[in-house]
Amino acid sequence: MEVMSSPTALDLLWGTRDRPRRGPKPSLTLERIVGEAIALADAEGLANLSMQRLAERLGCAKMALYRYLPGKAELAALMVDFAMGAAPELVAESVAAEQLSSESPWRRQLRAWAVAVFDGMCAHPWMQELVVGARPLGPNEIGWFEAGLTPLAETGLTGAERLDAIALLAGHARALAQQTVGEPGLENEMARQLGATLSAHAGRYPHTIAAFAAPEGPGARDNALNFGIDRILDGLAVLMATRAGD
Repeated sequence: MEVMSSPTALDLLWGTRDRPRRGPKPSLTLERIVGEAIALADAEGLANLSMQRLAERLGCAKMALYRYLPGKAELAALMVDFAMGAAPELVAESVAAEQLSSESPWRRQLRAWAVAVFDGMCAHPWMQELVVGARPLGPNEIGWFEAGLTPLAETGLTGAERLDAIALLAGHARALAQQTVGEPGLENEMARQLGATLSAHAGRYPHTIAAFAAPEGPGARDNALNFGIDRILDGLAVLMATRAGD
């Protein structure tokens, strides 16, 4: 009798392996398993996610999970793709926002994309550990690549430059999400906590004190996400203008 090999993460992500049709109707679904794993990681962190804990949450034996996926590595790949969900409809959103802003469509769309990355990372902080390095990518995650690259398609940038552009935006969004998750108003809270300490050492840290004490101007406080997005987009605009002039 031929023994079928276990499905790979790519098989599971892309549905390239037929699920068994014989035997009793499965009591679980892959979608439910991954959904419960995401809920557990959201509530308790990735370190507390195990196949045993997941089985307890689902009310089944640990071995029952292996009917659906080979192990935790494949589960992690599915969790990332499921948690990301479908990419935002940037073109439709940009058209709707056009009346409210004179910003170029490609800038509006990339800004929305980067903010959506930030929001997703804040909603699922455990993803920070899973989206690094070479790994299997699913349809949702590649859909996010497609959504980010679409506004840059007619800008004159090379393929490598377009990829680097969304890598910069995603990296900025993820870094800010890692710093601010669970800490709304981070910069203001830092200023409050540092106030007494800095005032006692004014001569040692004059520029830090000046930055925190400066009156509000054009740059709003606690706006590092949009400030960074603006600077990346400004740089891209200069590069596009250079390409157009070549």
